[in-house]
Amino acid sequence: MMAERTRKLTRNQGLVHDVLDRAGGPLSAYAILDQLRGEGLRAPLQVYRALEKLLEFGLAHRLESLNAYVACSHRHRPGGIAVFAICDDCGEVSEFQDEQVRDRLAEQAESRRFTLDHATVELHGLCRDCAEDAA
Repeated sequence: MMAERTRKLTRNQGLVHDVLDRAGGPLSAYAILDQLRGEGLRAPLQVYRALEKLLEFGLAHRLESLNAYVACSHRHRPGGIAVFAICDDCGEVSEFQDEQVRDRLAEQAESRRFTLDHATVELHGLCRDCAEDAA
C-alpha cells in the first residue's frame, strides 16, 4: 500500500519523501531544502507544500517539540496514534505503535464527544545507549 501511495506523489513530494526516508533522524524543512537545492527546489514554500501533502497522506510526521519531520515507519489507520521516543542526548527518534495507548486515547476522546482524527505522542528521555553511557 505504501508503494501505491508513493507512486501518486508529485515530483517535489517524492523528492522530499526520499530525503526523509534516507535521513538518520528528524529534519527541519530548511535542512530538507538544503539537500534538495541541486534538484531545483529553491524556496521553503516548495518544501512546506510537499510536507503538508506527505503529512496528509500519512507518509510523514511532524515532531512538534523538535519542529522537524520524519518519514512514517508504520501504517496508521484513521484515528491512528503515532508514538515517538526521542532521545534528548543523541537525537535518535524511534516510532512505535501501542494498541493500549491508541485505545485509551480513543476512549478519552469519545467520552468528550470528540472525533479523533489523529494524534502524535512524543516521549522524551534517553535511549538505551545514552542511558548506559550516563550511568
